[in-house]
Amino acid sequence: MSTAVDHQGTAPGSEDAGYAQSLGNRQVRMIAIGGAIGVGLFLGAGGRMAAAGPGLVLSYAVCGIAAFFVMRALGELVLHRPSAGSFVTYAREFIGPWAGFASGWMYWLNWAMTGVAETTAAGIYVHKWLPQIPQWVTALVALAVLLTVNLLSVRLFGELEFWFAVIKVLAIVVFLFVGVALVLTGAGVGHDGHAGVSNLTAHGGFLPHGVPIVLMSLQAVVFAYSGIEMVGIAAGETENPRKVLPGAIGSVIWRIGVFYVGSVLLLAMILPWTVYSANESPFVTVFSRLGVPGAGDIMNAVVLTAALSSCNSGLYSTGRVMRALAVKGEAPSFVGRMSGRHVPYGGILFTSIVLLLGVVLNYVVPKMAFDIATSIASLGVVAVWVTLIGCQLRLRSRANRGEIERPPFRMPWAPVSNWATLGFLALVVVLMAFADTANKIAFWCLPAVAVVLFAGWRVVRNRRTP
Repeated sequence: MSTAVDHQGTAPGSEDAGYAQSLGNRQVRMIAIGGAIGVGLFLGAGGRMAAAGPGLVLSYAVCGIAAFFVMRALGELVLHRPSAGSFVTYAREFIGPWAGFASGWMYWLNWAMTGVAETTAAGIYVHKWLPQIPQWVTALVALAVLLTVNLLSVRLFGELEFWFAVIKVLAIVVFLFVGVALVLTGAGVGHDGHAGVSNLTAHGGFLPHGVPIVLMSLQAVVFAYSGIEMVGIAAGETENPRKVLPGAIGSVIWRIGVFYVGSVLLLAMILPWTVYSANESPFVTVFSRLGVPGAGDIMNAVVLTAALSSCNSGLYSTGRVMRALAVKGEAPSFVGRMSGRHVPYGGILFTSIVLLLGVVLNYVVPKMAFDIATSIASLGVVAVWVTLIGCQLRLRSRANRGEIERPPFRMPWAPVSNWATLGFLALVVVLMAFADTANKIAFWCLPAVAVVLFAGWRVVRNRRTP
């Protein structure tokens, strides 16, 4: 693992060297809004609703609170020093080199497996229209298209992600308006009864299978919130980040409350929770029963773009994080290479190799591919969130000692909010050991991941020793 070399053959001085500030205010704000809207909500909510019932809204609310504190911690760190290396850079600065190494690779694991989940979801959505096409074929085509977009230019990525985010946000807004209207009027929805608050308790109660199943859903909901940290990585390629980013990050609380908690609550009120399924987006389920020609197909197209958007973001972010590792000699030198278009193509290609393995997973176990991928990805999400909370704790501590100046955009109620969030994330990991098969597979992968990270860090450290 040698120091990364850029396109011109020179060693960059830092993980931010070689990037162009190509993302504007319009794009960054939509990346911030759209980053947290992916298949965890558009597809995963259906299966979780079918398992947990209306009580699933509690999982989304609690995880939303944790996500809010994570974003505020990230905001304080970004205002301290914007960096394309994001939490990897902050982990090195505030915790130590080993933390940057571990968090960077865990983030890569998160997005690599998220990419597998997103391409799997794309296959499920396309299957609704073209059932004769195998799931793995759709996954392969989706990967090829998004890889091409990411390798061309940052500006093209930003523009595509902007419009992906616009589509996702408009779809959620339309759903919210339609859903509220259905509930207020008590309208009939297909042959499954009438929309109304009564659906929250009329089919076995608000917690039909008890509290434990709601707790077991926390892992899937944490995965649904993955991507909210994307705006922090975009900081290194943003014009005037100290002006743009506080507003983008500060908006996360209403996004969480409206888009996630609001959507899941409406889903539970529009139709009986027993109608939803893991094999179809719950939004498609609702619109397909409205009796409007083509409504279900339009929503299916929307959730397809959401899956492509999230995978697109994953390739973008892992390319930057891998380069941040490579310039420190913590990843193979190839993954740190930069193209003449200011694109870290080495890291993007490296991630795409794992996504190809995801195509194989879709071929071998298409029914379990999504759950396995999201469960393993959740480990990466938790690792990143823990890193951000821990870094903010250290930043605050140094500021209190007068070593650095604390930014004005701060995490509220620290350090109590830090420790409460860390405790919640620990609970999420422990509960995975008692959940379904996919979660158990992910949980028992933890020791293997820890051993690999420990061995990798020993190799890196020994190479640095004279």
